[in-house]
Amino acid sequence: MTRLIVDGNEACASVAYRTTELCAIFPITPSSAMAELADEWASEGRPNIWGSVPEVVEMQSEGGAAGALHGALQAGALATTFTASQGLLLMIPNMYKIAGELTSTVLHVAARSIAAHALSIFGDHQDVMAVRPTGFALLASGSVQEAHDLALIAQMATLEARVRFVHFFDGFRTSHELARIEGLSADDLRALLDTDLVRAHRARALNPDTPFIRGTAQNPDVYFQSREAANPFFARTPQIVERAMRCFAERTGRAYRLFEYYGAADAERVVVLMGSSAATARETVEWLSARGERVGVLQVRLFRPFSVRHFLAALPATTRKLAVLDRTKESGALAEPLCLDVVAALAEGNRVLPVIGGRYGLSSKEFTPAMLKAVLDELKSPHPRNHFVVGIDDDVGHASLPYDPEFRTEPDDTFRAVFYGLGADGTVGANKNSCKILGEDADLFVQGYFVYDSKKSGSRTVSHLRFGREPIRSAYLIDRAQFVGCHQFSFVHSIDVLGIAAEGATFLLNSPYGPDETWDRLPRPVQEEIIRKKLSVWVIDATAVARAAGIPGRTNTVLQTCFFGISGVLPREQALEKIKAAIRKTYDRKGEAVVRANWAAVDATLERLRQVRVPARATSGADLLPVVPARAPEFVQRVTAPMLAGRGDSLPVSAFPVDGTYPSATSRWEKRNISDIVAEWDSTSCIQCGNCAMICPHAAIRTALCDEARLAGAPPGFLSAPNDERGFPTTRYTLQVYVEDCTGCGLCVEVCPAETTAGMRKAINLTDREPILGRAREHIAFFESLPVTERAQVDFSTVRGTQFLEPTFEFSGACAGCGETPYLSLLSRLFGDRMLVANATGCSSIYGGNLPTTPWATNSEGRGPAWSNSLFEDNAEFGLGMRLAADGQLAMARRLTTALRDRLGPEQADALISAPQREERDIRTQRRRVADVRAVLEPLAEAGNEDARQLLSVLGNLVRRSVWIVGGDGWAYDIGSGGLDHVLASGRDVNVLVLDTEVYSNTGGQASKATPLAAVAKFANAGKGTEKKDLALQAIAYGNVYVARVALAANPQQTLLALREAEAYSGPSLVLAYSHCIAHGYDLRLGLDQQRRAVHSGYWPLLRYNPQLRRVGENPFTLDSPRPTLRFRDYAEQELRYRSLTRNNPEQAEALFTRAEEALARRWRLYEDFARLT
Repeated sequence: MTRLIVDGNEACASVAYRTTELCAIFPITPSSAMAELADEWASEGRPNIWGSVPEVVEMQSEGGAAGALHGALQAGALATTFTASQGLLLMIPNMYKIAGELTSTVLHVAARSIAAHALSIFGDHQDVMAVRPTGFALLASGSVQEAHDLALIAQMATLEARVRFVHFFDGFRTSHELARIEGLSADDLRALLDTDLVRAHRARALNPDTPFIRGTAQNPDVYFQSREAANPFFARTPQIVERAMRCFAERTGRAYRLFEYYGAADAERVVVLMGSSAATARETVEWLSARGERVGVLQVRLFRPFSVRHFLAALPATTRKLAVLDRTKESGALAEPLCLDVVAALAEGNRVLPVIGGRYGLSSKEFTPAMLKAVLDELKSPHPRNHFVVGIDDDVGHASLPYDPEFRTEPDDTFRAVFYGLGADGTVGANKNSCKILGEDADLFVQGYFVYDSKKSGSRTVSHLRFGREPIRSAYLIDRAQFVGCHQFSFVHSIDVLGIAAEGATFLLNSPYGPDETWDRLPRPVQEEIIRKKLSVWVIDATAVARAAGIPGRTNTVLQTCFFGISGVLPREQALEKIKAAIRKTYDRKGEAVVRANWAAVDATLERLRQVRVPARATSGADLLPVVPARAPEFVQRVTAPMLAGRGDSLPVSAFPVDGTYPSATSRWEKRNISDIVAEWDSTSCIQCGNCAMICPHAAIRTALCDEARLAGAPPGFLSAPNDERGFPTTRYTLQVYVEDCTGCGLCVEVCPAETTAGMRKAINLTDREPILGRAREHIAFFESLPVTERAQVDFSTVRGTQFLEPTFEFSGACAGCGETPYLSLLSRLFGDRMLVANATGCSSIYGGNLPTTPWATNSEGRGPAWSNSLFEDNAEFGLGMRLAADGQLAMARRLTTALRDRLGPEQADALISAPQREERDIRTQRRRVADVRAVLEPLAEAGNEDARQLLSVLGNLVRRSVWIVGGDGWAYDIGSGGLDHVLASGRDVNVLVLDTEVYSNTGGQASKATPLAAVAKFANAGKGTEKKDLALQAIAYGNVYVARVALAANPQQTLLALREAEAYSGPSLVLAYSHCIAHGYDLRLGLDQQRRAVHSGYWPLLRYNPQLRRVGENPFTLDSPRPTLRFRDYAEQELRYRSLTRNNPEQAEALFTRAEEALARRWRLYEDFARLT
C-alpha cells in the first residue's frame, strides 16, 4: 500500500483512469479535476493496468460525453466519464440507453446541487436522485478513502453484474477535501479485476465479423416484456457488490458493507443517511454511546438497487425509532427518496417502526455533531416531528429542529488551524502543501478543507486544517482553532476572524505595520477578544517580504513559513526544508526564477516575524467597520449585510425571495478593499480621453462634467480640471477613483496616453491605499452629489463621450485585470437603461450574478439591465425567448394603442407606434411619450377600461428593448453552439456578445474549440492540435447576420463602433470580443499589450460584416486591422500557455507553432480576399 495525500477527486480518478480504456470528458464543477487529471496523465503517457494509455477525449457537452461513452461501450471499450449536477442531467437520455442494453460502465459523480431558483456549485444529492429511474446502480462514498476504494468496487461489480454504476461522493466536502489515504497499487487493481469479465464485455460489442442489431424500435406488443426481462440482473446486483467488497477486504484489509452500522449494539434510536455526513454521524454516535446513550447510525452505500434484506440485517434488532436524513429536496413528495425507500423496506420486511424523515445539508450547508444530536434527541419525543429540516432556521414552515451549537465531539488532541485569505493570493495552495508536508509523517493523519464561494479571484477564502494521530472523521468546519492566520489586514476591520479562535490560540496577522503600531490599529472588539482569550499574536509584513523577493502579491509562501515557524507542528529546520521541496514541486513548471524567488521569500521570512506585546487592557478607540453604510437599502441591510459578514447561515427562511428574484445594484454597498495599491488621478497632466474609464474592469473610475460653481462646496483636495472642449469656459472635468472597489490591476495606468514632463508618471498612477482612503471617501460622496450628464447630450460615437455615461455594470467580483468585464461595462453604458440580458453560465454569470452582491446596477433614473441566467447550454435559445416575448408584447402594445387612439390622442398614438428609435435622442423622446400616455391610461384603468389595463401592463415595450445574449467561448463554441447557430439563423433582432477567453475560464481553464492551435490548456495538456474554430466566418455564411471581431485595447473606437452597429442592426448580430484571462499565464497588467500583439500579429484580425452595406451596393466585409507587423511567436511567447509547451516538449511546440503560423497566413489571405470583394 502507498500512502497518498490527495483530495476526493484525485482519489477517485486514480482508480478510474487505471481501470479504463477511454474517458469522454467535459468540465463541470466540482468534478472537473477528475477529467483534468485523466487528461494530464494521458498526455504524460501513463498506462492503465493493461499497459495501454487511455484515450481521453473532450466533448462539446456532457450530453456529447454520454453519447461518446455509449458508443465506446457498444464497440467494446471499457469507458467512463466524470460529471456533476446539470451535467449528469444532460446524460440522462443516454443513461437510459446504456442501462437498457446491460452495458458495464461506471460514471463517477461529485454530487452537486441542481440549478433551480438559483445555481449552486456546491454539494448535495439532488443530481444523483434525478437519475434513480435510469437503471443505474447508485453507490455512495462517504470519505476520500472510500472514493478511492469504491471506485474500484464499482468497476468490479459492473463487469460481473452488467448493471451500470453511478459512483458518487459529496461535491466539495469529499471531492475537494484533502486527506491521507492508503492508495491502491496497480497490482491491487489487476488482482481484483477479473480479466475474463473484461473479455466478456468486449465479446458483447458490435462486431461486423459477428453482426447483430441493437437499439431497435419496439411496439406495444413486446416493449413491456422486454423491459421486464432484465430484472434478474438487478436482483443479483447487491450480492455481487457484497462479494466485491469481501474480495476487496481480503486484499486490502479495508472492509465495507452495503449498509454499515456504527454505534451502540443495543441502540434504540438510529439515524439513516449516506455520503460524507456519515463520518460526522459516526463520530457523534460513538461519543454519545460511550456516555451511555443507546444510539446508532446506519450508513447507506448501495442506494440502488436497494436491498431490503441487507438493510434489515444491518439495523439493530433493538431499534425502536428511525430518522432518515436526505441531502436533497423533492417538492411535493410525501418524503425524500431515501426516507421513502426505508419506509418501503420496513414494510416489505414486516418490521413496524416509527420513521421520521428530514432534510439537511443542501448546497454543502454545514452538518455538525450538534445537528445529528438534535435529530437523535427528537427521536426521544413521544411524537417526533416528521418532515423536519436541520441546520437552518425555518420560520416559514416551522420545520426546523433546534440544536445546541456549543455541543462538540471532536477529539482534543487534534490540532486545528484556520487561515483567512483572498482567492488567487496563494493561501489555499500553500495550505494544501502544508497538508502534504505534514502527511509525510507516517503516524500523522491530515485533513484540509477549503471554503470559497464561486466568485473569481479576490473573494474571501477560509482554509480549515486538521492534524492528528488518529483518523480524522470530522467532516465539518472547524469552530475552535488553536491557530488562526489572517492573510489580509483589512479583514480584522470587517469580519470576525477571531470568533473561531480557541482560548490560548496563536493568531498570525499579515500587517503592513510593526508589532506596536499593529496593536494600535486593531479595532477595539478585536483587542478585547485577544485579551479575553489570551491569544498569542504574531505579525509580519508578508506583502513587503514577497515584493522584495520578486513575487509581489504572493504572500502565501511567506505566511506558510510563518505557520511552521511558530506553530511547532514540525521542527523549524525540517519544516523549511520541506517547504522548499514543496515549492520546487509546485512551481517548477513556471521556471527556475519563480522557484528561487519563492525560496528567497522563505529565507527572509522568519527574521521579519515579530510577536506583539498584548497589554492588559484594550486601548483602541476604533470599532469594526459597518458591513454596509446606514444609507443602504433595507434589503441590503437585512439580508445582504449578514451574508457579507459571513453570517448567511443564520438568516431565516423568511428573509429570502421565494422565487430567486433579487434587487439590482447591490455590489455598490460592498467595499471589498482587496488591494493595497489603488489608482490615483493626476489632474494636471490628464488629457480627458476617457480610456481609463472605458478599460477599468470594475468600473471604479468615473468622470463627470459640471459647472465650476458646483465645486464651491467641494472637500479639500477634490481635483478637477478645465474642460478641454471648446465653448464651455465655466465647465470643469473631474475624475474619481472608487478606491475601495479598485483592485489595483494597473490597466488604467497602462492605457493612459498622457505622461508628465518628467516621463516617470502618467495622468493616472498606482499608490498606496491607506494614506488616501479617508479623504477618498469624502471625495466620492461629493462626486456622487454632482449632476449626471444628460444622455442625450453625450456623443456616443467616441470613447471620450462614453466616459460620461453611467455604467450599469459595476464593482463585480471578477479577477483583477479581467479582460471580459470592460466590454460589459461599456455595453451597460451604451444600452443599459433598456437592456434585457440572457447570460450563459460561466465566468460572466458568476461575477455577474453570484450572491451576496451583484454588479448589474441602475442609473440615476432607476433604470438598468434586467438580467437572468438559465443554464450553460441553452443561453441562445433563452435570449431568443426574451426577444420573442418582447416582440409579442410590443405587438400587443401597438394593437392596444391603436384601439385607444382616440382616447390617447391620434397624433400621440401614431408617434408612439411609428416613431424611429435608433438614436439616443429618439429613445429619450419615446420615453417622454410613454410617460405622457401612462398618465392618461391610469385614470382609464382605474375606471375599469380593460384595454387601458392591458396596455399599462405592456406599455414599457414601446421603448425599444435591446436584447443581449452574453456568454463565453465554452458556451458559444461548444456546449451552446447548436443553439447559437439556430438563433442566428432565425433572423430575429438579438445581439450576441461572446467574451472569448479561449478556454473554459470559470471551471479552471479547460480547452474549448476556441482554444488556439499550439496552446496548452487543461484537457489539452500536450498542446491543442487543432485550429480554433472561426465562428465569425460561420455566422457570415448566413449573409444576414451582423458580425464583428473586436479587441478593446487594440482599437477601442472600433469596438465602440461595432457594438453600436450591432445594436442598431435589425436582425441577429454576433460580436466576438478578445478577452485576456488569468488562465493565459501572464501578469494581467500586460493584458492590453497582449491584445495589441494579438491584433498586430494577425492572430486576432479586427473585422465587421454589416449586411446593410450590401443594400447600398457596398462590400459588407470590412477588415479593420492593418496587415500583420509582428510574428505570431512575438505574441504567443508572452504567455505561459504557449511557453510551457516549448519548455516541456520543444519539438512538439515547434511543429505546432509552424502549423499555427501557416494557418494564420492562410486565414489572413482569405480575409483580404473578402475585403476586396465588390
